[in-house]
Amino acid sequence: MTSHGVTVRRVQALRGPNLHAYKPVLRIELDIGPFETRPSSSFPGFVERLTSWIPGLHTHECSVGRPGGFVERLRRGTYLAHICEHVTLALQNEMGFDVGYGRARGTGETGVYTVVIAYEEEEPAREAFKTALELTLAAMLDEPYDAAAAIERLREIADEYRLGPSTRAIVDAARRRKIPVRRLTPTGSLVQLGYGIHQKRILASQTSDTSALAVEICQEKPLTNRVLRNVGISVPEGRTVRSADEAWEVAEELGLPVILKPEAGNQGKGVMVNLRSEAEVRAAYEVASQYRGDVLVERHIEGDDFRLLVVNGKMVAAARREPAQVIGDGRHTVTQLVEVANQDPRRRPGHSSSLTRIRLDEAARVVLGQQGLTVDSVPAAGQVVKLRQNCNLSTGGTATDVTDEVHPSNARMAELAAQVLNLDIAGIDLLCKDIRRPVGEQGGAIVEVNAAPGLRMHLQPTNGQPRDVGVPIVEALYPPGATSRIPIIAVTGTNGKTTVTRLVAHMFETARQCVGMTSTDGTYIRGERILEGDCSGPKSALAVLLHPRVEVAVLEVARGGILREGLGFDWCSVGVVTNVSSDHLGLGGVNTLEQLARVKQVVVESVAADGAAVLNADDPLVAEMAAACHGKVVYFARSPDNAILQAHLAQGGSGVFVEDDAIITAQGSRRQRLVELDRVTFTAGGAIRFQLENALAATAAAWAQGLNPALIVRALTTFRSDHRMTPGRFNVLGLAGRQVILDYGHNVGAMRALAEALPRDGQRRTIMVMGLPGDRRDEDILATTQASLPIVDEYVLHDLKDRRGRAELEVPQLMRSCLAPDTPHHFAADQREGILLGFQLSRPGDRLVIIADLVEEALAVLEALADVEVGEEGACEAPVSRSFE
Repeated sequence: MTSHGVTVRRVQALRGPNLHAYKPVLRIELDIGPFETRPSSSFPGFVERLTSWIPGLHTHECSVGRPGGFVERLRRGTYLAHICEHVTLALQNEMGFDVGYGRARGTGETGVYTVVIAYEEEEPAREAFKTALELTLAAMLDEPYDAAAAIERLREIADEYRLGPSTRAIVDAARRRKIPVRRLTPTGSLVQLGYGIHQKRILASQTSDTSALAVEICQEKPLTNRVLRNVGISVPEGRTVRSADEAWEVAEELGLPVILKPEAGNQGKGVMVNLRSEAEVRAAYEVASQYRGDVLVERHIEGDDFRLLVVNGKMVAAARREPAQVIGDGRHTVTQLVEVANQDPRRRPGHSSSLTRIRLDEAARVVLGQQGLTVDSVPAAGQVVKLRQNCNLSTGGTATDVTDEVHPSNARMAELAAQVLNLDIAGIDLLCKDIRRPVGEQGGAIVEVNAAPGLRMHLQPTNGQPRDVGVPIVEALYPPGATSRIPIIAVTGTNGKTTVTRLVAHMFETARQCVGMTSTDGTYIRGERILEGDCSGPKSALAVLLHPRVEVAVLEVARGGILREGLGFDWCSVGVVTNVSSDHLGLGGVNTLEQLARVKQVVVESVAADGAAVLNADDPLVAEMAAACHGKVVYFARSPDNAILQAHLAQGGSGVFVEDDAIITAQGSRRQRLVELDRVTFTAGGAIRFQLENALAATAAAWAQGLNPALIVRALTTFRSDHRMTPGRFNVLGLAGRQVILDYGHNVGAMRALAEALPRDGQRRTIMVMGLPGDRRDEDILATTQASLPIVDEYVLHDLKDRRGRAELEVPQLMRSCLAPDTPHHFAADQREGILLGFQLSRPGDRLVIIADLVEEALAVLEALADVEVGEEGACEAPVSRSFE
């Protein structure tokens, strides 16, 4: 988007905790072009135009720290990016969203800013920013702009996307209980509460505990009446009809007045009451028959219309409802009076606000006719003109809270009605003259029972005390003390993430729990892969948290997902940071190790207050993240002599380390010898340092989560670094007399760890097949290649299938520049060709190291080579499916 030299380079929605805030925000990269040299004070009349269009800006404090502070900044002079931030927030406030967080910061590039703006609903926020930029530029340049129309358009967009009042009340009550909330559709009201096996779902006031059979019964009004009558509840007499003639016939049998309504209607649609003549009955039939099902004719019950809300067997709120109506003034027509009434800002189309706009439709014309009026009539001053006979808010009605006036016997009758219909949440419609007296004494009756009743008449009554009915609904779904969450162990870092993630998952699987796991090679539920590919981002995390069988979530969290969308969860019980080393620098505004550490730290900042951060005490950048943790800290280190670990333990903290060839857990001065290293075979008795660090990190995570130490030991001693448990993570395979090492390491840290794990002993010739991602900086590619030099005798260098903007063979040529002139090397087009060439160059007894990009492809190539060797030669020393111990 470009206008007047201003360019919106990028708009990102960070939907979870992120670098900027612990809330959803839009991150906008904005190039203000020529306006970099033109502050707000340089545009005559700008402040007056802008604040007249958006008066709410007068309340913004900005850095001044008081209302009006932002306007002061405008007058002194500030710049377009900062102004757009505030205007976007103000427009969202006009749309009904309570947001106030925003930031505008320079990027270091002239005229280019990062603008961060909080939001409640993503699409309305995007439209608000777009409008803010247009409006601000128009105000600066004194161009014509219809701000009122733009704001009304934004309100209409907000109405489409915002949660309805019923759903919002439940969601707000859940959030106050710290219950996780996830909206499942961009519009509509389908929401998930809780994670994994503790999840519940709501659709407005209908819940996952609502009986489908109960809903079906309530939709058939004659059946509802029959069920209620069977237990002695007073309901009006009535019959269904299929023609206007039959409607009048039944009306005569019942005796006038009568009421007509659709047999399967809702929200008061098509309901016509107090019908006292044949003409009225026939006209009402034409209205009611437009809806689904037959038409029900019932005896009219005299009295006021009351709605009693029953939740989990108890009446929690009650309201008296009045039909849509206007008051005559002797000067205006009915049409004009309705137009004035609809100007009330509380009245919006649909059900998104406290009141609904009144419509002059056929139903209204019938009711007007009953009063001897038309839409063009001019009612006398003070004359009450009804526009509906039903009292539903959805047809423009109003409500007055009467919760404290309901007679106990009436409350018990409503509770019985909900119970006999097996409804967890029910709206009981009751007609009687005085709700303070028993219904039976005054000829009243229950006229309808509503599944998924609207809540706004209780939340925002036109008169009387609001009732927070979302609270009892949430308490019905999650009684006090009930859990709504599952343990979430989030693992991040530069190297070792996937192995630690898999090892932690193995620990909880050993405990017979259903584990949902995400990693760079897929998403797994109870060990079965349900999604393939790199699943270390927030969407994959969500797939696990939405799964109804998952009891524990173990989530690999990559840098890219944090920068792209934020975290896929609100907070975690354990956050693990393995290490921080040079990788992906120069991407996404992350140019230094310190900036990379700041990205990883988002996981630590999202640890719950009763959770734990597991941090590598041997990595200073990781160790210092402890200051950002709201919970406790568990350090892990290779040695008990680590100074950070020692100081932490001296203060009563917790740690995991190696001492006397065993893994030790410690809290303060207490130590427990967990397991001897020679039993932890994937670390080669502790000789493979990076695997030892992975074991320590996973042990600390499971221990912090409270897993039984015996189960941790069992998992450590049964875990294998092979292509089944950890594909592409230092898999050691046998193939035709060759030792094959398959590893995913694409950065200098991983290569150094690999070099340390494979010391050059002079007995094996090592051939390395390697391709590196093209989106790394040249210096990172060179450093990674240089780290491999001590262990490699011959290279096969290849391109990746996705060269990520690089020219053909550009990266292999760059890697070759590190090699000594006499180092044998070869080029290949891709990974598959490289592996085949590497195998051809090798001989029995050699070591073939494959730095894999596509792990599954690499394994498939090796499998095929094993089959060929066995089929043709019968001489495969060790099939590819077997791992070396």
